[in-house]
Amino acid sequence: MAKAILGFIFVSFLFTGDSITNNVTCIGGTQNRVKNNNNANNRNITSRIGIKNTANKSQTHFIMSKRKAPSSENNPNHDFCDFLTELANYERNVNRNIYKYNAYRKAASSLAAHKTRVTSGKDARKLEGVGEKVAEKIDEYLKTGHLKKLDKIRENGTNDSINLLTRVSGIGPVKAKELVDAGITSLADLKKNSDKLTHHQLIGLKYFEDFEKRIPREEISQIETVIRDSVLEMDPKHLLTVCGSYRRGLPSSGDVDMLITHPDFTSSDKGKAGKAKAAKLLSAIVSLLEDKKLITETISHGDVKFMGACRVGEVTRRLDLRIVPYDQYHCATLYFTGSDMFNKEMRAHALQQGFTLNEYSLRPVGSTGVPGEALPVTSEQDIFEYIDYPYKSPEERSV
Repeated sequence: MAKAILGFIFVSFLFTGDSITNNVTCIGGTQNRVKNNNNANNRNITSRIGIKNTANKSQTHFIMSKRKAPSSENNPNHDFCDFLTELANYERNVNRNIYKYNAYRKAASSLAAHKTRVTSGKDARKLEGVGEKVAEKIDEYLKTGHLKKLDKIRENGTNDSINLLTRVSGIGPVKAKELVDAGITSLADLKKNSDKLTHHQLIGLKYFEDFEKRIPREEISQIETVIRDSVLEMDPKHLLTVCGSYRRGLPSSGDVDMLITHPDFTSSDKGKAGKAKAAKLLSAIVSLLEDKKLITETISHGDVKFMGACRVGEVTRRLDLRIVPYDQYHCATLYFTGSDMFNKEMRAHALQQGFTLNEYSLRPVGSTGVPGEALPVTSEQDIFEYIDYPYKSPEERSV
C-alpha cells in the first residue's frame, strides 16, 4: 500500500542498505506515491513532486575468473559451481556462446545460493535456472567424480591457454585467441611479448596473482572507510555506496566497486557542461585518494568512471569509482548491487507491470511502447513499490 514519504533526502553516507537512519536532513516536503493499478493500458502515477498528472496522456502509461566465480565459502554445492563455472568460461572464451555461458552461470548462481547439498540432478531441477542438461551433468559428476565434456576440453591445450589469458584483467576472448594464435600461451609468454599489450593489460599482468585473489569483507571495509572519511571530509554532501557482493553481505568479493554522487550533479546536467561537472567531481576524489596513498595504479580515468588499483595491506586490489547523477543514484545502487540474476528478474517483472527499469531510471511504458519521463526515486524501496515487487534487502539479492 502506497504511503507518504519524505521528500528529497540528504544522507551523509549509504552503507549496506537503504534504511535511512543516520545524518538525515529533509530538504523537501512530503509527497505521495500512488501505486500503479493493474490495467496495463491505463497506468499512471501522480502526486509526486515535480511530476505532472499524466492520466490523460496514453503515451505515458504506465570467464569468470576465480575471483568472479560463485564463492565456495559456506557453499555446500561448491564442486558443482566449480565445474559449471569452468564450462561457462569455455563457452564464453572459446566457443563465444553467450547463451550457454549465461545458462551455466545462472545454474551456478542458483546452486551457490542453495543452503543445502544437492543430492541428485532431480533435486537440482527444483532450483531456478537448472535445466535438464545441467541436471544430467550433476548426476554424471555424482556418479563418476568428473565430466567427460570437461575432460575433453582440458585435453585441448588451446582451450586452456585461452581461458588462462582471459583471466588477465583487460584481455577478452578475442584478444586471447589472437595471442594464442600468435604462439603466446602462458603468462611467461605474455611477459616476453609485453609490446602486444595495452596499458590495462599490462597492469592486469603485473598484478595477476593479486587480482585473482578474493578480497575479504574486512579488507573492503578498510578501503571503504578510507574513501568515505576522505571524501566526506572534503565535502559532506557526497553520497557513497560500495556495491556488488560486498553490499549483498557476502564474505568476500572480486573487486571494489563504489558509486558516488553529489547534489550538484544531476541528470539535467547534459552535454559538455555536464561531463565537465562529473569529471571535476571524479578528478578531485581520485587526486585525494592518490594523496592518501590508497590508489596505486590508474587503468583508465574518464569523465564519470575511474578504473584502477588500490592497496591497504600487502595485496593490490582492483578498484572502480563511478560518478552517477544525484537523481539516478538509487537506480544505480540497485543495478550495481546485483546479483545479475536478481536484476534480470526484477527488470522482467517491471516490464510485466508496465515499466522499464535500468541503472539510470524507472520509466512508465505506454500503450505505444514508448517510455515516459523518469519517475522520482528517493530510495531503492521506491522502485520496489512502484512496480509492486516485494522488497528485498541487499543481503537477499544473491540469486
